[in-house]
Amino acid sequence: MAEASANDNSQCTGATAALEGIRVLDLSRVLAGPVCGQILADLGADVIKVERPRSGDDSRAWGPPFAKDKNGEPTSESAFYCACNRGKRSITVDLNKPEGRELVAGIAAKSDVLIENYKVGTLERYGLGYSRLSRTNPKLIYCSITGFGQTGPYRARPGYDTIIQAMGGLMSVTGQQDGTPGGSPVRVGIAVTDFMTGLYATIAIQAALAYRSTTGLGQQIDLALLDVQISALSNVAMNYLVSGDVPTRRGNRLPSVYPSDAFRCEDGYLMIIVGNDDQFKRFCAAAGVDALMEDARFGTNELRVKNADVLGADISEVLLARPVAHWMTVFEEADVPCSAINDIAQVFDDPHVRARKMLISLDHPLAGSMPNIASPMRFSRSPVQYRRAPPTLGEHTAEVLEVVLGLSQQEVSSLAAKAVI
Repeated sequence: MAEASANDNSQCTGATAALEGIRVLDLSRVLAGPVCGQILADLGADVIKVERPRSGDDSRAWGPPFAKDKNGEPTSESAFYCACNRGKRSITVDLNKPEGRELVAGIAAKSDVLIENYKVGTLERYGLGYSRLSRTNPKLIYCSITGFGQTGPYRARPGYDTIIQAMGGLMSVTGQQDGTPGGSPVRVGIAVTDFMTGLYATIAIQAALAYRSTTGLGQQIDLALLDVQISALSNVAMNYLVSGDVPTRRGNRLPSVYPSDAFRCEDGYLMIIVGNDDQFKRFCAAAGVDALMEDARFGTNELRVKNADVLGADISEVLLARPVAHWMTVFEEADVPCSAINDIAQVFDDPHVRARKMLISLDHPLAGSMPNIASPMRFSRSPVQYRRAPPTLGEHTAEVLEVVLGLSQQEVSSLAAKAVI
């Protein structure tokens, strides 16, 4: 698939980005916090990522695969790291050394936002907690991301996405139902809780910036992966709260609409959702199963849900006889919602995805032209901007210390000699 360049995919080239002039100090690593920092960078913020000397963000080593150089050889930049760190400047600082902690405190004093996902209490012990930094910079918005939050009996526990998926109920409703082949809980195929937490963090930070614009005051934001996952249960949780019935796994079926399933065709799978009675009539006519339309067991959505096993078996028998492309054409003409179940290669080869320019390329010092996934946000006035590729480890240390803190080249060299940076 052809990639759009960063300039091609930045909307309204030359326009001012929404968060132009906002400085973000990113002390986070792995995924949830870095996703938030990347979104803020796309929106125009100057995001300074602080990493450990020599090793950096843990996710830099999470490969293969690693980004490739112009000769096709792997670089030191993991694909995982590159997925959530574009647009940032990287500096390396040893927080175990007093001079390192003072450098970070100095940058925080000149920043609008700080993002961190250390264990509860760690940054307070370093003298980099909200209580200290806000005394120096009352306008600072300090976003803390942890597995379980700053309060509660689990606050000291580490939080990993899959653990939160399990504990927060998501895995209990994901997978094939009990009693069927392969019927067991499964994790969602992406780190969905981490990613949603990054999105919530972005929303919270922008809300805090809006609040600061009228009051002049910053604040601390307490975001927990578990809280986010519970919030995301949404209507599934509400169904339980209203009825008292504990939701169960239903595979690809929706609990309140049928037909809604992944059906096997001659050469692959087709996802179909029939959302109302008129759609069901069109579906039956298009599939050549008019008898199902007349069957009293399937006359309403409520009845179709009740008799889903019988109806599903009848539909499966018909769809298995033809390839996916045939049914896609037939059902699209009948205005029945459906889609082939694409693999990732097919996603990026889709003509609509190409038209939306969801794949971009960024100039990178090691990888040359690096592919990256575009932001889904489209603005008519304040554009998303892709200013730099995911930074190499410590790429901007001297630049940030000299420009932001006003250190001399000699002072920067001295700190490097002492392994502070």
